[in-house]
Amino acid sequence: MIIVITPEEMIQNETELINELFQEGLDLLHIRKPFINSEKMMDFIQNIDSKFHHQLVLHSHYDLAKDFNILRFHFREIDRQNNLFKSFTDSIISTSVHGIESFNELNESWEYAFISPVFPSISKKGYGENSNILNDIKRRNNSKVKLIALGGINENNIQEVFDSKVDGVALLGAIWKSDEPLNVFKKCR
Repeated sequence: MIIVITPEEMIQNETELINELFQEGLDLLHIRKPFINSEKMMDFIQNIDSKFHHQLVLHSHYDLAKDFNILRFHFREIDRQNNLFKSFTDSIISTSVHGIESFNELNESWEYAFISPVFPSISKKGYGENSNILNDIKRRNNSKVKLIALGGINENNIQEVFDSKVDGVALLGAIWKSDEPLNVFKKCR
């Protein structure tokens, strides 16, 4: 499984590229736009081909989901700890963890969890410099929840990540910091 996470800031031709990524086989798109208002978020989603809406995952603006038939929601670690996901019983939910111990404690309510940073981040300079996540994944004992690797993953190291027995990867900086994002995605795929 390959997931792409949007950059927090809006970028030029973003939804056009998103539609192309879906046409190239993107599994899921996480929409992470914490700084835009509901109106801008509606415009953003409307510019994504409606045949892909069931593959969108919202990180915010959850109230817009019913307008677009979106059933997938992502909750940050802090939101999970504060039980903000409890009312989403008929939804597909995912979360984030920053250690294998936290991942191993997740119950089957969660479809998958991002674990990060696997490698030094491409989009957040200095983040993940001393990460041991790839090594820590060997201590995974939770098979009820899919494990998605995130952080510093690109076309040059993606095979190493899949070799570590994760269920998928999430790409962010490799796509959005590239001059040729579609080609990077194809190489990763």
